[in-house]
Amino acid sequence: MGQSRTALVTGTSAGLGRAIAIALAQEGYDLALTELDTSALKDTLAQPDIAKRKAVPVALDLRSQDSIKAAFERAAKELGDIDLLVNNAGRALLKPVVDVTEAEWDDVIDTNLKGAFFLSQLFGRHCVARGRPGVIVSMASTHGMTGIAGRSVYGISKAGLIQMTRMLAIEWADKNIRVNAIAPTTVMTESRQQLLSDPKARAAALSRIPSGRFATPEEIAAAVVYLASPGAVSVTGHTLPVDGGLTAV
Repeated sequence: MGQSRTALVTGTSAGLGRAIAIALAQEGYDLALTELDTSALKDTLAQPDIAKRKAVPVALDLRSQDSIKAAFERAAKELGDIDLLVNNAGRALLKPVVDVTEAEWDDVIDTNLKGAFFLSQLFGRHCVARGRPGVIVSMASTHGMTGIAGRSVYGISKAGLIQMTRMLAIEWADKNIRVNAIAPTTVMTESRQQLLSDPKARAAALSRIPSGRFATPEEIAAAVVYLASPGAVSVTGHTLPVDGGLTAV
């Protein structure tokens, strides 16, 4: 375990966010962990590796600028300098284009893209004001890189996140703030297992992945750890597909 570092990770009550939090705790990070309702973080905070570190529950609604500001201020107050921001929280929407409402569009875009942008902005200001390096890792998706029916708004939000990654990386390169993203294929979280319990749905999802397997939360978390590590010091503006070859087709 290396020296103590700090990370703010959004959307950590379960699944991928929890796996990322555990992996970072194993690497020696103290953590600010967010969720809409912090009571949902009880099981995450009780994970043995996280319980060994300083772990602060933080309420965050990415659709609210006031909430974003308050959450970042709380994280900085509790942890001091923040070394790493992981934009993991997101909203999904499975719906045909012709049926999408304005409210649904706003909910997905405001959470996945607008909220991530303004939280990243606060992190960038934080690093620049302190003259410290920083790392941002955002959770994009293969849906932001390839087309698929029924996922339009979600895919658009993730494509925007990928372009945001490029833009921030260029603008902050001279500030020693690295900005990268990860584009997972289907990640077999508990909630996804339920969605893919139908054999036909599972077979259809697998048919798009050349490797013939879904990713695990731990594999995605390992990619976050790498991009945050000194070994990735020259990696910025990059979106790393962890997708079993899906985007190589």
